[in-house]
Amino acid sequence: MHGIAIVGGGNMGRTHAEAWSRLGLGRDIRYICTPSPGSAFPHAPMARFVTDLDEVLADPAADIVSVCTPTPSHPDLAIRALRAGKSVLLEKPIALTAAEADDVAAAAAESSGILMIAHVVRFFEGYQRVRAEAESGRLGVLRHVRATRLSAAPTWASWIADESRSGGMLVDFAIHDFDQLNLFLGRPVAVTTVPAGPLGRFETTVEYAGGGVGEVVTCAEMPPGTRFSSSLEVTGDADTASFQYPDAAHDDPFARQAAYFLGCVDERIQPEYCPTGSAVVALRVALAASDSLRAGSTVELD
Repeated sequence: MHGIAIVGGGNMGRTHAEAWSRLGLGRDIRYICTPSPGSAFPHAPMARFVTDLDEVLADPAADIVSVCTPTPSHPDLAIRALRAGKSVLLEKPIALTAAEADDVAAAAAESSGILMIAHVVRFFEGYQRVRAEAESGRLGVLRHVRATRLSAAPTWASWIADESRSGGMLVDFAIHDFDQLNLFLGRPVAVTTVPAGPLGRFETTVEYAGGGVGEVVTCAEMPPGTRFSSSLEVTGDADTASFQYPDAAHDDPFARQAAYFLGCVDERIQPEYCPTGSAVVALRVALAASDSLRAGSTVELD
């Protein structure tokens, strides 16, 4: 039996509530913690709205915390919950700086709770199929990955447009694709980002220690009404696997993500399918991409 608290009363908080509800745990959501109570949470019918996280952390029956707040608050909220022994499903990015990301990872290592960063793209069926093909060895030695992510300007949260709060689109949006590149190609060593035409379109090249190369095309300023799309192509020395989203009408990655995390909590095991270390490295690449764009030059990674 679990008690769940959702920290954050916005779009992602409701998304997490729906995911828990799809697992049959909607009535186990005990708290919605937000500074502005009042938003509808139809998938959390028993939840009590509170404004003080300490009230949540003091409740031994609330053992799982979904953190769904703007990124600058992630480190503080996650570390407090982990130190209280809670298991934490933390929305990506893990933090806005590499130092804060390391602090969160260190708190998780010392906690009795389980931490997983919600890189939900790892749980999309199409991305999982490509990963399974690569891990089967059918593609051979992986050499090149190309990913795209295109969207109209987000309207579901005003803070997304504030780079000081979101990190900008290369950090908040493209981080999914950097995470995928790292998953397939290993240790990133250099990052170069350049503008590519109008509409806030960027092209990022990531070089890897094993000689692999990844490319990411990012645009979050497509014309209003443009349908979100993403793609992934992984090429090895034997074959290629690819995926274009949307390609499935009934994919439910947020529920699949919550189910995997719940299994880790129940078994008291670390989330090897979506490890914290990978989230830290994805952030480092995203920050390097932003630095490269500003500097107009390649950024080397330690």
